[in-house]
Amino acid sequence: MSNPYSYHGKTVVVTGGHSGVGAALVELLDELGAAQITILDINQPTGTAHKFVRTDLNDRASVDAAVAAIGSDGPVDVLFNNAGVAGTLPAPVVFCVNYLGLRHLTERLVENGTLRRGGAIVNTASIAGYAWAHRLDEHQALISLSDWEDALAELTARGVQDAYVYAKELVQVYTMHYARTAAANGLRINSICPSPIDTPLLPDFRKTMSDKVIDWNIAQGNGRLATGRDVALGLAFLGADASCYINGANINLDGGFQASLTVGNVDYTGLR
Repeated sequence: MSNPYSYHGKTVVVTGGHSGVGAALVELLDELGAAQITILDINQPTGTAHKFVRTDLNDRASVDAAVAAIGSDGPVDVLFNNAGVAGTLPAPVVFCVNYLGLRHLTERLVENGTLRRGGAIVNTASIAGYAWAHRLDEHQALISLSDWEDALAELTARGVQDAYVYAKELVQVYTMHYARTAAANGLRINSICPSPIDTPLLPDFRKTMSDKVIDWNIAQGNGRLATGRDVALGLAFLGADASCYINGANINLDGGFQASLTVGNVDYTGLR
């Protein structure tokens, strides 16, 4: 019996593979035997990827060019939508990179048949998007806008207070929304929702969310930051055949924080 966790012979695409979680994921996929690893990023990677396509997920034309470059290499087994930016950047950039670029890349690769049947789409979301249910109707209304510019105009008009949180809520809802379309195309789509991660982006999150909130979250989880490899292991599982019947799931990778929060087992002393 073949190893259901192996990537032997698989072709994968990773967005944001230059550093942090993306770099850890590329290293892991190479260990797991991936035959072809293509990175989409604005920065040149230094790891073990086989191909690099310079891509700005803030720019629809750049994403379209990446789709063409990927398609020229033949079918893809797994798309890892990992790239993301913190809320220190302007809101339109956060919306485009964290949601619109992710969506556009995914749908173009599905529509043109580059993502082969039996494959998977794996999104890197965040526990920051945990409150999506409170805004489900407005998120679904936005997801109904398939045009990039229309959706961006609507997002801008809403005057969102925290673009990062809002975008990560959208990623979770979009993951559930697109599950039916994915299944109709012989695919799966899921997301990993990490708590704070020890990556180069952590100082930016401390600026936007505060040290107090970040440190409290860590203390109420399992007492340490997630590592890039911790998250990469979860992402790789969702892209592997081992998770072949999981579709439309947003899986928390947070040391138990969200579970404790849901049942009231957290101590709010650190926030006072």
